[in-house]
Amino acid sequence: MAEGTPLIRLAVFGKPVSQSLSPRIHGLFAQQFGLQLEYLAIEADPGKLGLQIRELVNDGGRGCNITAPVKNEAWRLATRCSDDANRAEAANTLVFAGTEWFADNTDGAGLVRDLRRIDPDSLESRRICLLGAGGAAAGVLAALLAQRPGAVVIANRTLEKARDLGNRHSDLGEVSVCTPADLPGQPPFDLVINATSLGHSGAAPEIERGWLNRNGRCYDMNYGAAAAPLAERCAELAIPYSDGLGMLVGQAALSFRLWTGRIPETQAVMDELSSGL
Repeated sequence: MAEGTPLIRLAVFGKPVSQSLSPRIHGLFAQQFGLQLEYLAIEADPGKLGLQIRELVNDGGRGCNITAPVKNEAWRLATRCSDDANRAEAANTLVFAGTEWFADNTDGAGLVRDLRRIDPDSLESRRICLLGAGGAAAGVLAALLAQRPGAVVIANRTLEKARDLGNRHSDLGEVSVCTPADLPGQPPFDLVINATSLGHSGAAPEIERGWLNRNGRCYDMNYGAAAAPLAERCAELAIPYSDGLGMLVGQAALSFRLWTGRIPETQAVMDELSSGL
């Protein structure tokens, strides 16, 4: 680290946030460039997030990450938003510049980046099923549609919620909706993406081998312990499976670029994190 390198102050807000990997990830990114970084994990107080963020700004903060359950609140607090954040109605990244709080959502780009790392041909013209219609799904749908898939089907227990999400993205491409119970009647998919939070309660979507074609893959946006239930089910059914660690690191790299203008190398960070999960 060069002498006199200015301190970059960042944070992540969420609830709970104590187990967040973000401080470690961004610390590893900073090491690649010899940057001096302070990255705090701050327990969010929903409804009072603006006051907490203001404290970070007043302390010289350059930006912050946002995780559940305050991504929508962060988006509403921003003075300017990217199209990705507006479509998701959620922000995972804020950048501070003077009085401006710029909101972005790098989740979708992070997901696409990881899917292409796994298989460069995994998206264009492919049939994709997105399980869930909550905040996680909303954060990635625009990025998926931008890859020109053959079809995107949102499977959610509440059809109205799935329709609302699809309608918000109708200008980007056609989106079909169904319930999970309807999936056996669908043509097989090339990719099933789990955007539900079931893994955090020790459960997994009731995925079936017949939902996917012969070379189909299941991608879980969860990682660590929350990914274990679906990983086990896919192993039992001989379904190729990937967890969301690569997405986590990928979206973090894009946030890091917004704050520093530098693009970190991600594979070494993924390897180090994988050894500890």
